[in-house]
Amino acid sequence: MRSLSGGSLLGAAALALLPLAAGSAGAQPGPDASFRTSAEQRPADLVVLRRWTTMAGESLIGVRDVKPDPRDPTARTIVLWLESPTGVQLAVDTLRCSPEAPMRLTLKGNNLEIRELNPGGAITAANRLDHQIWWAACYPAQAGKDPAQLAALARKLGYPGNLREQQQLVPRHPR
Repeated sequence: MRSLSGGSLLGAAALALLPLAAGSAGAQPGPDASFRTSAEQRPADLVVLRRWTTMAGESLIGVRDVKPDPRDPTARTIVLWLESPTGVQLAVDTLRCSPEAPMRLTLKGNNLEIRELNPGGAITAANRLDHQIWWAACYPAQAGKDPAQLAALARKLGYPGNLREQQQLVPRHPR
C-alpha cells in the first residue's frame, strides 16, 4: 500500500477517471425513509456482498445500479449501499474494467482512493470487497460470487492474473 501526495504523478488511466469519481457523493435517506426499516428500503436489484451482526444490529454492504460511462467504454459506475442499524448511506464508485488497468476509484473524505486490482490473482481479506465490487460492476452476471472462485474466468476474459495490486490516495482537488 502506498500513499501519494498531490505532487506525485498518477497513471493516465487514473487521471482519466478522476472527473468521474470526483462527482460522487454520499447520501442520507430523506425524511420519509425514517418511518421504514433499512431492510424495507432495500431496492429489489440490491446485491448483498457482505453482511454482519453486532450488538447494535445488522449491517451490510451491497451494490446496485451499474452504469457504463459514455466517455470511456471500459469504465462503469456503481452505487454502494452501506447499511447500518442507524440508517443507510449511498456512495458512487467508478471502476475501470480493462485488462490492462483494472481499478476501483472511491472517495474517502477529501481524497480519491485509487485501488489497482488484479482480477484472477490472490484474494485476501484486504482486497475481497474491492474485487466483489469490481466483478459486480464489470461483469454483473458474477455479482455476489466469491471472487476467489473466478480466477479461471478472469484469465479467459483476458486478465493476466499477475498484475500488481496497489493503493494510492490523492487529493480530490489537486492544485
